Amino acid sequence: MCISIERVRGRIAPRLVPSPFLLDEDTMHPMIPVPPDQPFAPLIQRIVEEATVVDNRLLKIDHFLNHRIEPAFMYAMGQALAARLVAFRPDILLTAEASGIAPAMVTALVLDLPLIYAKKYAPVVELPAYARIVPSATRGSSYKLVVATRYLQPGMRVALVDDFLAHGGTALALAEMVEEAGAHVVAAGFLVEKLFQDGRRSLLERDIPIATLAQVARLEAGRVIMVGQAEPAG
Repeated sequence: MCISIERVRGRIAPRLVPSPFLLDEDTMHPMIPVPPDQPFAPLIQRIVEEATVVDNRLLKIDHFLNHRIEPAFMYAMGQALAARLVAFRPDILLTAEASGIAPAMVTALVLDLPLIYAKKYAPVVELPAYARIVPSATRGSSYKLVVATRYLQPGMRVALVDDFLAHGGTALALAEMVEEAGAHVVAAGFLVEKLFQDGRRSLLERDIPIATLAQVARLEAGRVIMVGQAEPAG
C-alpha cells in the first residue's frame, strides 16, 4: 500500500491505495531473509529502460533515486534491502548525507531500527566525533564525513546502507569509523553497485558481506549492461 492525498469536506486527508511497486507480502515478506545478491527485478528493469549513460562512465538515474524521489518505489527498494540485511542481525544502520538517507531511512523503518547518518556538508556536530576525509572520483575533490561518538558506541552491530557502491570511498570511510568506535560492521547494503569500479574490494578485505539490489557489469556504447543480462544483439 501507499498513501494517496485527497480532499474530504474541503480538508486534505491521506488514503491508502495499492502500489504496483511494493513486494507481495504473501511471497516475500521483508523480514524473511533473502540472499544478499538476489537481484531486485523492478529496479533492474528501470535502470535498463530509463538510465542515462554519460561518457560510458556515469550512470544517471537521479530522476527516481537521488534527486527526484518516488516514495512508493523507494519504499519497495527499502523493503527489498531489509530482506537482504535482516539475516545479519544489525541493531543500527549507518549511512552518509545526503543521497544515502532516503534508502537508509526506509530500510531502517522496515527493520524497526534506529539510523545514524554521517554529516557531510560543512559538518558541525557535537564533539568528540569520528571523522574521515573521503576523495570523490566523480567530483574530483574530497569531502568530510563526521559522526558524533555518542551515537556510535562500542559493541554495536552496524549495517551500512547507501544508494550506490562505486569506488567505495564513502563505504570504506563509514566502516573505518565503525571500527574506530569499537563497533562491528555486520553487512553493507546498496541499491546499485557498479561492479566495474571495484568498490567492493575494500569491504571484502574487511570481511564485510555485501548486499545489492542491482549490479551493473559495465557501461558500453551508451547502454547499461547488468549482471546476468543477455548481451545486446549487434
